[in-house]
Amino acid sequence: MNGPVLTLAAHENSRADIRAKALLFADARSQQLLEQAERVAHSSVPVLIQGETGTGKELLARHLHQRSGRKGPFVAVNGAAINENLAESEFFGHEAGAFTGAHSRREGWFEAANGGTLFLDEIGDLPLNLQVKLLRVLQEREVVRVGGRKPIPIDMRIVTATHVDLHNAISGGRFREDLFYRLNIVTLAIPPLRDRPDDILPLAQHFLRQFAQEQGRTTPSLSPEAVERLLSHRWPGNIRELENVLLSAALLAQGERIEGGHLQLRGQPQNRRSAEPSIDPLWQNIQHQLSELLERGDEGLLARWEGLLLETTLRRHHYNQVHSADRLGISRHALRTLMKRYNLLPLARPTHTLKPTQGAGFG
Repeated sequence: MNGPVLTLAAHENSRADIRAKALLFADARSQQLLEQAERVAHSSVPVLIQGETGTGKELLARHLHQRSGRKGPFVAVNGAAINENLAESEFFGHEAGAFTGAHSRREGWFEAANGGTLFLDEIGDLPLNLQVKLLRVLQEREVVRVGGRKPIPIDMRIVTATHVDLHNAISGGRFREDLFYRLNIVTLAIPPLRDRPDDILPLAQHFLRQFAQEQGRTTPSLSPEAVERLLSHRWPGNIRELENVLLSAALLAQGERIEGGHLQLRGQPQNRRSAEPSIDPLWQNIQHQLSELLERGDEGLLARWEGLLLETTLRRHHYNQVHSADRLGISRHALRTLMKRYNLLPLARPTHTLKPTQGAGFG
């Protein structure tokens, strides 16, 4: 294992939370990410962290703060969980009597993070009216509490994170372009777990040791079949899914060895031997029709098949790119590449028969 293992503090490590609980840097792509983070950690410039849900964006943000040398606190805010009616008060604070229920003065998140780092997770979910006020604060480096008039200077570093495509959000009118460029001075992209396979087993060992320590047990080992299944799984839920799978497996195993059948992996059969002899009739039917198409000698079969699958999936999910990518088992970036190839991006959705561009197909 190379580099540090980033974890949450004990009081923050609630299993009911959806966050990734550990991030390490054994894979070459992860090591490259760590090197980039170390280069910018001591700067005060804003950093945008991009990555799928469960990849460890908050852990990386905390590492940036710890390496920054800033003496103030690390304050984490989830943009997706903000109550829009109270958002301005939460961000900027309020004076006593500013509104019903404001019985005393209260500082907001910006003041709370003064001298430290303010981490805004899921920045793409912030309401537009709040985006305008956030931009003003970043430009002027001061806040005015709700019900107050006196500007309060602030000195904090802002780190933001998102799992959505902000360029797409900008084109759809859901995110301000000027705010994007204010936040996006440096971008750190965390690859999904499936794209950094050398992190999977070290993370698995970390979670199994943690479980054993909590339960007062011996750390269970992984059978060769269990290792194979862990490495071949796509991990749509990333590190968060890996932890949950291993916790469940350790409980089911009730011993010192986790077998392949103990791993409850979405999309994989629980008993490989019993799954192999049976073939889904629907897939048999598709296989038969593909054989007929091959016999006919249709040109561009791969591109037509790929385009049909893509368009059908998008329509089924009402062109929601997150859900469509998850259903196909690919990243959203890969989905958008295919959508561009087949002229299926939102602003250029075809109204005629699907025709792939030159050279369409896998690879």
